[in-house]
Amino acid sequence: MINDFNDFCTWMYAVTDDIWLKIAPFFKRPGPPPECPDSELLAMALIGECRGWDVETEMLSHWQEHRDLFPVIPSQSRFNRRRRGLMQAFNLIRRVVLQCLDVAQDRQCIIDSLPLPVVQFHLVPSSSSSGSWKANGSTFGKVPSKKQTIFGYKLHLLIAMNGVILDFELAPANQYDLEVGFEILSEHTDVQVLGDKAYISAAKAAHLWQQNRIELKTIPRRNQQKQLPRAVQRLFNSIRQMIETVNAQLSNQFKIEINHAHTFWGLCTRLYTKLAAHTLCIFINRLLGKPAFLQIKALAFPI
Repeated sequence: MINDFNDFCTWMYAVTDDIWLKIAPFFKRPGPPPECPDSELLAMALIGECRGWDVETEMLSHWQEHRDLFPVIPSQSRFNRRRRGLMQAFNLIRRVVLQCLDVAQDRQCIIDSLPLPVVQFHLVPSSSSSGSWKANGSTFGKVPSKKQTIFGYKLHLLIAMNGVILDFELAPANQYDLEVGFEILSEHTDVQVLGDKAYISAAKAAHLWQQNRIELKTIPRRNQQKQLPRAVQRLFNSIRQMIETVNAQLSNQFKIEINHAHTFWGLCTRLYTKLAAHTLCIFINRLLGKPAFLQIKALAFPI
């Protein structure tokens, strides 16, 4: 039972620490153990993302008020350095939790993408960091749903019907959704996937079915001769609302579309943390016997 913020922190730390005990041997480093254990630092980062504290200085400032939960709060530079060093640990925690989630075994999925700008469009020509981002694959790309052009990446998501993020890939903003989606789906088998019109390709769909037993279904474009019955189209549109809800959670609560990282690896660390936090919230909901797709913000009680 979770009644307040302290309860939420206790649950998050307990789950994180339990997984960390299993994966810690993969992250050994020389020297004495830090005063703030790795499991506590991981938990602080994950809980902070659930609360929307995505700026590290803001997050650490809030944690100063909760030393009863985490007695040792690292400095901002040390926290940042250790967090980046544990980047793969966040993703490994997410993957371990996925294996424990029964709802992650859902064979019906949705695929979509989210824009991740790293530098504001009008600042790219004068920004000193643009060159570094370009060297790490950042490009200009169009976002038709928002009628805008961004400089950065797109986060492509494969989501189960119950809202669990099963897989993801970060790709340059100019890469087509169909091509990146095909790469993601090629790693899976025996699933039914619903995509929007960006994923229309008879050849790709046939290949996925023959090689991976994946049914890729899309709503035909208006100019295509073969159209679906209106009842089926309405059903597709209602199902698509699921991914819109997940996207809204990632954007509004986890602020995934706002970049505070100065480097590509810093961005990856933040993405791993946010996606792991999202999965952990669903996992805790399941442990408490609540619906898998309970609004995640309900767990992050305001202070």
